[in-house]
Amino acid sequence: MTDSSKRPLAVFDLDNTLADTAHRQRFLERKPRDWDAFFAAAPHDPPIPEGISLALESAKECEVVYLTGRPERCRSDTLDWLTAQGLPDGRVYMRRNDDRRPARRTKLEILRRLARTRDIRVLVDDDELVCEDAQRAGFTVVRARWTGPYAALEAAQEGEGRT
Repeated sequence: MTDSSKRPLAVFDLDNTLADTAHRQRFLERKPRDWDAFFAAAPHDPPIPEGISLALESAKECEVVYLTGRPERCRSDTLDWLTAQGLPDGRVYMRRNDDRRPARRTKLEILRRLARTRDIRVLVDDDELVCEDAQRAGFTVVRARWTGPYAALEAAQEGEGRT
């Protein structure tokens, strides 16, 4: 049963939704992929104006939470980045360091868990597979198409369960 006394949730992805990862894609384009370098460069991600504006606008009516495929070991850098961008305070849901399931599985699992007690107004994500599965499950989705598609990142999200 949902808690109607609480504001609805607006759920935002991070990479390529709020944070532009273009400068660190090179770490995924080589074999083997350099995940440590990819995540170490995340604090230097420029903000994506369209995503930031949507999160700030959403905060007027919703509680903003963040749902990322980043591993838990990136929590401190991620929280610092969110604060530096002036984004609303909100819970950050991250994957366990050893979780290699596809992003669409991990994110949908968390969305369903959140929906048991809260109304989810919207999910904003750039991953087409996450968006498709969330829509099929009945969630309202905004596709974050404000950055170019990155083939290496898409392959990693689905095949390697890394982000």
